[in-house]
Amino acid sequence: MAEWTTHARFAGPIIMIGFGSIGRGTLPLILRHIDAPRDRMLIIDPDDSARAIAEQEGIAFRKLALTRDNLRSELEPLLKGGGFLVNLSVEVSSIALVELCREWGALYIDTCIEPWPGGYTDPSLSMSQRTNYALRESARAIARPGANDPTALVAHGANPGMVSHFVKQALVNLAADLGQGGAAPATREGWAALAHRLGVKGIHIAERDTQRANRPKEQDEFVNTWSIEGFLSEGMQPAELGFGTHEKALPPEGRRHEFGCDAAIYLTRPGCATRVRSWVPTAGPQIGWLITHNEAISIADYLTLRENGQVVYRPTCHYAYHPSDDTVLSLHEFEGRAYERQSRIRLMNDEITDGIDELGVLLYGHAKNAYWFGSQLSVDEARRLAPYQNATGLQVTSAVLAGMVWAIENPRAGVVDADEIDWQRCLEVQMPYLGPVVGAYTDWTPLTGRPGLFAEDIDAEDSWQFRNVIVR
Repeated sequence: MAEWTTHARFAGPIIMIGFGSIGRGTLPLILRHIDAPRDRMLIIDPDDSARAIAEQEGIAFRKLALTRDNLRSELEPLLKGGGFLVNLSVEVSSIALVELCREWGALYIDTCIEPWPGGYTDPSLSMSQRTNYALRESARAIARPGANDPTALVAHGANPGMVSHFVKQALVNLAADLGQGGAAPATREGWAALAHRLGVKGIHIAERDTQRANRPKEQDEFVNTWSIEGFLSEGMQPAELGFGTHEKALPPEGRRHEFGCDAAIYLTRPGCATRVRSWVPTAGPQIGWLITHNEAISIADYLTLRENGQVVYRPTCHYAYHPSDDTVLSLHEFEGRAYERQSRIRLMNDEITDGIDELGVLLYGHAKNAYWFGSQLSVDEARRLAPYQNATGLQVTSAVLAGMVWAIENPRAGVVDADEIDWQRCLEVQMPYLGPVVGAYTDWTPLTGRPGLFAEDIDAEDSWQFRNVIVR
């Protein structure tokens, strides 16, 4: 039996909201690596189909849907006076939970910033207000620097979350390979200056999921290797990207926000209908989906360099996601149905027979062209490492664990992004669960094989313009 490291001790209580695929996978990692009393843990979810998983570990389970009306009354008796709220739910407001945890002196973590039901599709909201940019701005707005508030680590799963730490490691690796090595920066300004000095024009969160099942997708069925509700909700938000200073012009459908940090733009179409060119080591060139994610905004914002109040450098940053083949078929059918969800959904897990989730960051535009750094975790290794996992899930659940450990060790940090925390400590906790973690250079660009083959509106002078990346 493997010997596992106890990374932190916590007196409790630990309250987990949401017990879908990520919650089920996170629980055994908490029990393995955080020394906490099980009789002070509780899981809350409106679906009790996985109750037995919790109860066989001696963890109490409560079947309950949290709403605006009952949030305080249900959680206050559990967390008043402190504790740790692990929010892995959908359609429970992250902002409301962070504010309550601050009032009660409790720690908080989630994997994305969730609104209340309808927050992604409310017709009374403008397109700008339905973005992840707006959700992140709402979280930043309640931060109180210097107030000694309990730690609330928002958007810390695999992506967003882990990939922000990958960016820093990739920058350190690239600097060494370009003969500019040295100590890693210690400040936000130092990281932005390093990325600028290295000539990094942009970053793709470049992912390829090759997991496949022994049961193919059926007609009128949406299949995925992780939360279908979560994927479709973010897929129906406007596509978003951090917009870099090397870009010559906004794309035709690009719009700026009239509030906030101004690090990102959105497109006037949903992410599940927006495709982009990218690259990962095993598959090589690929076309993925520009699904909105918090990290596209937070990384671009964090790496913004200013001089005399003016922005002099910012990288373009966005997700470039190629899901499993069955999910690609599901998306094609979903789009053909005018974005009406199929009548049946299926979360692939036990029926997966092979494949990997290749998730990393592609730093491009520098003297060595492009550098990918990330995890190549297989489903077989994920299952050997921990229960209730596939490759996609373990990359997320291990990031939740790493964020929890950091929060316990840094309990008064207030509201923070993944980019603002100790990247080395988080990777130290998470690396045993990531399979091969590799770096790879490529001479591929978004124009590879295209000039002269197709009559396209391209920018041949700068391969890395976003107009060359987006699939029209």
